[in-house]
Amino acid sequence: MNELQERKAAEAKAEYRPKLSYYHANARGSGSAVRFELHPAHGDVEGSIFATFAAQKTVGSCDAGVRTFPTFDWQNRVTVCLRIEDLAQMLEVFRGCRENIADGKGLFHRSEKANTIIRLEHRIDPVPGFMLDVSRKAFDGALSRVAFSFSMSEALGFAQSVEGALHYVAFGIPKTYPRATRPDSAERETPEAFPEDPF
Repeated sequence: MNELQERKAAEAKAEYRPKLSYYHANARGSGSAVRFELHPAHGDVEGSIFATFAAQKTVGSCDAGVRTFPTFDWQNRVTVCLRIEDLAQMLEVFRGCRENIADGKGLFHRSEKANTIIRLEHRIDPVPGFMLDVSRKAFDGALSRVAFSFSMSEALGFAQSVEGALHYVAFGIPKTYPRATRPDSAERETPEAFPEDPF
């Protein structure tokens, strides 16, 4: 591998963005999966967490000792951008302050191509947990809907992850500068500039 190839490989590795993923497949083929990706704020760009939903595509099997895993329809995925206000409302539900978002109406997102409603509600039956549901209607009439059910332990882990990520969504990843090279270092007053304490 030459120097150029090494540099490109390093750049590709640096650009990799980890994702928090949950997969729930079932024998009926009605399961779903969801992936969360953190995009810290930078420059004039607001931070967010992208949530991508996919319905289950195939059912897994185990024939003659050969295991086939279920697959999910990522080609027809539904992706939503969750900003800090959206995430805060979701945390209200996860923390038990509300049973659902906006009295069940959900979060309304409008884009150039579609209207999307994101709902999150606490459920008791048939299994305690939280249901996250996304419904998108394109202006051409196409409707996409995927729901994902968090178990209580998954909800706790996800809520803690979101709480930890809010700092980066709001303020990005802080940069540190050596004291002498900080952009505003020349404008700061040094301790010697203050008069001595007369007392």
